[in-house]
Amino acid sequence: MQEPHNPDSSIALLIDADNAPAAKIDFIIAELASYGTANIRRAYGNWKKRGLSGWERILNEYAIQPVQRFDLVKGKNATDMSLTIDALDILYTRNADVFALVTSDCDFTPLARRLREEGKIVVGFGGHQTPEPFSKSCSKFLFLDEDETAKKSRKEKAKNPAILKGDTRLMNLLRNAVEAVSDEEGWAPLGEVGSHISNQGSFDQRNYGFPKLSDLFRAIDVFEVQKVSVNGGSPQLSVREKR
Repeated sequence: MQEPHNPDSSIALLIDADNAPAAKIDFIIAELASYGTANIRRAYGNWKKRGLSGWERILNEYAIQPVQRFDLVKGKNATDMSLTIDALDILYTRNADVFALVTSDCDFTPLARRLREEGKIVVGFGGHQTPEPFSKSCSKFLFLDEDETAKKSRKEKAKNPAILKGDTRLMNLLRNAVEAVSDEEGWAPLGEVGSHISNQGSFDQRNYGFPKLSDLFRAIDVFEVQKVSVNGGSPQLSVREKR
């Protein structure tokens, strides 16, 4: 799904270094480039730990500010609270339009929800083990740790319409979005469909194996996609359920 991003948007990139792979920084930065400019870049953790050496090696290269947070007690770090406080501080004192939260920790669910309540776009990045309460609270959530099993599953979904049609949640999401913005002939502009979906929760067609939302609709043979004039406007790529 392609959202109507503003290239002038300011992005706050906040990384929970304890719960994110440094090797995926290129993917993260490239994804955020479509949203605007990552003016604020911070990574939180106890930098005395060997486990953060991967992040430590790339901080300067990607202009990421390290934020040191010592463990308050053994086995418990202060990273989560520090990142949350900084995010709220940025929310109210800086002009950030997009918040990128790089973590697999469910503790950030209330933060993601609060940021969205304030009208901000929240882009989450994390592992497949990320609990759904957090991933679904983001405007969009992208996985960073796809293994061969996950890749195979995506490819099977992309090649088999029956698997996609059997996903009740997906089908309800797509049908409801099309119906909500369609004209009398049932045609719905794809851009408006994408915006409607993004307002309902976290969704990215790439998690189903498709680079574009239109590709996902075309793969499900209950929909048709073509350029039409909706409500008397200029022809644009639109979708409707087959009749």
